Amino acid sequence: MFGKLGERIDQTLRQHRLKAYTRLVSEVRGLDYSGKTDAELRGMSEELKRRSRSGEEPDALLVPAFALVAEAAARKLGIKPYDSQILGGSALAAGKLVEMQTGEGKTLAAVFAVYLRALSGQGVHVLTFNDYLAERDARWMGPVYELLGMTVRSIQAHTAPEERRAAYAADVTYVTAKEAGFDYLRDGLARKPEELLHRPLHYVLVDEADSILIDEARIPLVIAGAKPAEGGASARMAEIAEALEPGVDYDTDEFKRNVFLTDEGSLKAEQLLGIGSLYASEHLAELTGLNCALHAKVLLVRDVDYIVQDGAARQVDAATGRLAENRRWPDGLQAAVEAKEGLAPQSRGQMLGTIPLQHYLSLYPSMAGMTGTALTSADEFKETYSLEVVVIPPNRMNIREDLPPLIFTHAEAQRQAIVQEVVRIHATGRPVLLGTASVEESEQLSALLQAAGIVCRVLNARNDREEAGIIAQAGELAAVTVSTNMAGRGVDIVLGAGKNGEMERVRQLGGLYVIGTHLHESLRIDNQLRGRAGRQGDPGTTRFLVSLEDEVLVRYRLADELPKEWAGRRRDEPVNTPALERKLEHIQRVANGQQFEARKNLNSYSDLLEEQRRIFRGEREDVLMDRVVSSPLSVYEPSDYERLRGTLGESKLAVLEKLAALHYMDKCWADHLDYVNYLKESVHLSSLSNRNPLDEFNVNLIQAFTGLPGKIEEETVRYLKNLRPSADFDPERNGPQKPDSTWTYVVNDLFLLTRRSIFD
Repeated sequence: MFGKLGERIDQTLRQHRLKAYTRLVSEVRGLDYSGKTDAELRGMSEELKRRSRSGEEPDALLVPAFALVAEAAARKLGIKPYDSQILGGSALAAGKLVEMQTGEGKTLAAVFAVYLRALSGQGVHVLTFNDYLAERDARWMGPVYELLGMTVRSIQAHTAPEERRAAYAADVTYVTAKEAGFDYLRDGLARKPEELLHRPLHYVLVDEADSILIDEARIPLVIAGAKPAEGGASARMAEIAEALEPGVDYDTDEFKRNVFLTDEGSLKAEQLLGIGSLYASEHLAELTGLNCALHAKVLLVRDVDYIVQDGAARQVDAATGRLAENRRWPDGLQAAVEAKEGLAPQSRGQMLGTIPLQHYLSLYPSMAGMTGTALTSADEFKETYSLEVVVIPPNRMNIREDLPPLIFTHAEAQRQAIVQEVVRIHATGRPVLLGTASVEESEQLSALLQAAGIVCRVLNARNDREEAGIIAQAGELAAVTVSTNMAGRGVDIVLGAGKNGEMERVRQLGGLYVIGTHLHESLRIDNQLRGRAGRQGDPGTTRFLVSLEDEVLVRYRLADELPKEWAGRRRDEPVNTPALERKLEHIQRVANGQQFEARKNLNSYSDLLEEQRRIFRGEREDVLMDRVVSSPLSVYEPSDYERLRGTLGESKLAVLEKLAALHYMDKCWADHLDYVNYLKESVHLSSLSNRNPLDEFNVNLIQAFTGLPGKIEEETVRYLKNLRPSADFDPERNGPQKPDSTWTYVVNDLFLLTRRSIFD
């Protein structure tokens, strides 16, 4: 009763929030610019730019700006914007997180807010989910911006530095969140102001905000330089882990998030390693390495958490099922997975800079976001980003039918039921989308369907490059698509593949039929799958068929809720009861809360480092931009300073000192980050001696950072003191050099998250 009352109160509040934006829609519709020429529209846009750059607030310009965008869209795209798109644009302009259903036109809705915010001339970034969407949306919406005198560019992973610099100088830049963050890290290594890629950050609009702001937010972005790979120790630890027996030498917690040695396992490991106590401080490296090897062996599953491709272990994103491009586990765990699979160790390079996406996004003074699934995580958006969720009513009513889940006692019965359901629906001609939990499951179900005479397309991390083509056909008559969660993020599944006659026939058959094979810990991710059906008022149906043997349901002991007469028995029919269905909902609420708490716990291990990074970055920028003069040599070694000034002259020496200061700032910061990695991989072991891991981590981190300025000065002075240049010495050519090459990747720091119970 109270739950329903809370829902009604929330709905009333949402409707109240929409009232102000609804009034704006009426005002925008009241301005008719259809009689204006293109030149007149551009002139009106220039006037809005002038007003914005004279200090007028965006709110004062919203109505005429939105009316210009609506007219430009009608002329250049042949699209008359829906009221819901103007409504969404109004909320985005106000810095809200907008939930709009699949197929409602979020891409165009964003243009209203982006154009308004770009009038100031300070640049707007639209952060997309992948390179394809960045290029597509910039090209698709480009004519609207250009008609109104705005420049628009996109950035891809392969875009050259000069092109990136030009793209960030444009009024509107479409780019993935990762690439924008990587470019920020690249700017942290610049030796001259003209090498900077970004200009000062202004306003960001985050597309697919749930993925970027929650699922990917804690993933640290990394820029690295050359450093040889090391694999010998990891291979030895993999052998020892393989020799340990489950339930005897090691065990896991009830949620299978942690693995730990038993007393017997510790003794056995000590014998195999030929050392004394594994927990003595001098054997911390061995203990850390063995923990990583056990984690790789027990908790990371091939074809679920990663696949082996082209001689490398490539991570699969749990939320999307896509390959996680350029993503690594922390160093020790990465090496352990490679050793487990017998792969050549991959060099990760020395970390030169790092920042989690959440901290990068916090650098923007203004932010908004949009997605199809936000409401279920509204509390987290509010607490983490101070973003209020605004739900935009659809242009056409959602008539999709979400059927209650079917619950089976065991996986074999569930799989057979899924095949039977696909055969039944396929016989009618309706297209079917089957959403699976992993690469492994998608391939198993595909084989079962093929054996039943059903031809299907498979979309998973092994063939994610074919996504656009597979999705384009997923709504065709009689199409059967088996996919991991990746299907359709940012791309709509169009009934009948957009062919008029076929589209209407598929509608009459009931639209897309979506089957989910498991429930996620996050209801939001299940809703993403449901959202593949029922776009723009289309019919559609969704149903989840789950097994009590599913990992999540085993973890939360759903089988304990079975009636006594069914307990322990395997049944081929569904075992649904109201109590079981209520328990399913409860599990997802609890799991979602646990994941939120785990992410907050992980934050506590990065917040102090982020504070240090901002202090360091500010001091480095002062040197780069010549806001301070760095000359420790004249203070500590005045005779060497005079010697160098006599040889090089004052201006050359000033350049050399600046380059040396930047070089050793970067070197010492890289060493600091190496130390942070060591702390992250080993500090949880301090709990074994009854010390608080977070306190230990912070104390050590503060101590290390306090000594950083002294190390930078010491190494800079040592370099300059030992330098014996000739008169033709060129500081830029002969002085300290940047790394020959750098590369970027992301680190799956959820390794720490899995140890949540140890940290608590």
